[in-house]
Amino acid sequence: MSKRVSLTLLLLTISLFVVGAVALLLFFGAVALGKGVSTYSREAVREQIIKQGPPPVVHINTPPFVRAIYMSQCAAATDSFRRDLVSLIEDTELNAIIIDIKDFTGTVSFPRGKEVEDLGGSGCTVPDMKEFINTLHNKGIYVIGRITVFQDPLYTSAYPEQAVQSKSKGMPWKDYKGLSFVDVGAKPFWDYIVDIARESHAIGFDELNFDYIRYPSDGPMSDVQFNYSNYDQRAIELEKFFQYLSSKVRKADKNGHVPTLSADLFGMTTTNYDDLTIGQVLERATPYFDYIAPMTYPSHYPPGFNGYANPNENVYGVVKYSADRAVERVESATTTIPALAYVPVSTSTSHVYRKPARDRNILRLWLQDFDYGGDYGPVEVRAQIQALYDSGLHSWMLWAPSNRYTKSALEPAERSQ
Repeated sequence: MSKRVSLTLLLLTISLFVVGAVALLLFFGAVALGKGVSTYSREAVREQIIKQGPPPVVHINTPPFVRAIYMSQCAAATDSFRRDLVSLIEDTELNAIIIDIKDFTGTVSFPRGKEVEDLGGSGCTVPDMKEFINTLHNKGIYVIGRITVFQDPLYTSAYPEQAVQSKSKGMPWKDYKGLSFVDVGAKPFWDYIVDIARESHAIGFDELNFDYIRYPSDGPMSDVQFNYSNYDQRAIELEKFFQYLSSKVRKADKNGHVPTLSADLFGMTTTNYDDLTIGQVLERATPYFDYIAPMTYPSHYPPGFNGYANPNENVYGVVKYSADRAVERVESATTTIPALAYVPVSTSTSHVYRKPARDRNILRLWLQDFDYGGDYGPVEVRAQIQALYDSGLHSWMLWAPSNRYTKSALEPAERSQ
């Protein structure tokens, strides 16, 4: 055998020996360490995740002009509705959506944290609400969460003593729909609403919209009893709730984002100066919310309003007149409304109060896209939108309890203002 061949075999033998030795060292080293190696790795990763925390929740800033549609929590829990409504937004001038956080049943739509009491409820829930909001954000859609406040049969069932009471029955009073209300002055309930609002912001809702912020009305009112509030001082009692809500919720989160708040009011708060027997007065709400959303559905106005025998046949006029009056009131620097947030102009004229003049575009009217009292198709829906634009307003929210909207009444996305 030549020396070259012998040398080659020697080198090959040495190489195989080295490789084998390394392999054995690695094998026995892993055996010796056992679970320690893998456990250390998992714990290190877990510790790093804990240090970094979960990915921060992203919030979209409020668009200059909001054009939104309502989505019930049952619709939010249904894939077909999700697809249809997102597609509608993408194809039209819409840029926002309002989703129920707590509906008329009192059910909170998303899973609540373990540190709070979850009352359950009979309404629909959306287990992946946080993920759904994230999907909407990825499409550039502004997400508003709607919280039905004092109409809450679930809470009054759990805490009947805080409900509006029936004098004759000695139990929670109910309206003609069989729904009960929490007494506006029940402060434990205030904290319940604050907690829901904070949780909603924490999972991604960009804006919190408060509905049914009022005293009850449609029911046997002669039988009502209020143990937590003075019914004769309804407007003041409600404003106290507004104050509390604003002070507790309008705070920056750890990422510096302050929740945006909006309030739904009866449409006639734009034209009336009394409280409509429900405690709502426009000037008593504006200091505490970023946006005010009067529900100017023409079908909800009485015959004779502004001289219209049938408001359903004068949808443009109803919305235009209501919007014009509201603009005058929010832009004014004075008022005759003695709200808690205002001070008298002078001691000699204490019936006039100084208030901040707000931009007219804090007004974001609810418009009607449902048949009630009349047929509401493309002409009627577009007429309402045009009336609002003609009043110098640019934002609106469209309500359809069916979650089906008149697409042909909405301009293509590229033509939105």
